[in-house]
Amino acid sequence: MRTLELEVLAMFRAVATLGGITRAAQSLHRVPSNVTTRIKQLEARLGVALFERRGRGLVLTEEGQRLLGYAERLLQLAAEAESAITSGQALGALRLGAMESTAGARLPPLLSQYHAAVPGVRVELQTGTSGALIGRLLRHEIEAAFVAEPYSAPGLSGREVFAEELVLISEKGRGAVASAAELGRTTLIAFAGGCSYRRRFEEWLAGAGILPDRVLEFSSYPAIVACVAAGTGVALVPRSVLASLSAAVDVKTHEVPPAIRDNRSHLLWHPANTSLALLALLDLLPPLPAAERKKTPKA
Repeated sequence: MRTLELEVLAMFRAVATLGGITRAAQSLHRVPSNVTTRIKQLEARLGVALFERRGRGLVLTEEGQRLLGYAERLLQLAAEAESAITSGQALGALRLGAMESTAGARLPPLLSQYHAAVPGVRVELQTGTSGALIGRLLRHEIEAAFVAEPYSAPGLSGREVFAEELVLISEKGRGAVASAAELGRTTLIAFAGGCSYRRRFEEWLAGAGILPDRVLEFSSYPAIVACVAAGTGVALVPRSVLASLSAAVDVKTHEVPPAIRDNRSHLLWHPANTSLALLALLDLLPPLPAAERKKTPKA
């Protein structure tokens, strides 16, 4: 059976990422008719439609989404092979995922070091909840991801990288909170489902027999902190995030039990697909002090 040609996969990726034949042809310095023909040949060979027209552009079908993950891996591997043979240096893109908290409070100095050490690699960073990032990683949409405990990631390699202290925040006028029971039926302010910190908070409340009156979901910590400051509800956040936000002075922090407070962030990746770019990142990660390590993540 004939193998898929890298040139065709590059055309497919260009159409997928740019959303149209004309833009893809321009980026590849091809005529549009040539790109159209090669995509149709690819669809005919696979026996599926890879794109569907939506408005004036093209979007991937479910089968197209699946192929894109493989195409990214094959093209990345080809670029890495060429780089390793010709220069021994990492080149291309490192598709990295991270939680919003890690991206804002932990990664800036690390990525600055990485850029200086590996200037030939372009980091493409995506943010999301731990659950969403693990899903992208399993679908090979990203190469590695920073996630928080608790999580489940069968078949992936992992390494503890950051120790986080989680704190409860409320409006400034609220009295001290010594236990989950004292929160009553409050409003929980958090990221969407799949957030490890939200899961930990909900388990803490459930242990005290409490269900939140409602949950307000936001996609950024500045929005969460501002909402808490306005007296809308409470949230569980990393102390490192509060240290980076000026609005943190408008909320009150409360200690939570060690089982909730002490958390670890992990870097996850596919053990069989460790690129030179990812190895360079692993080399730069600071070692977690032995006293702060855990033997296994909480599932």
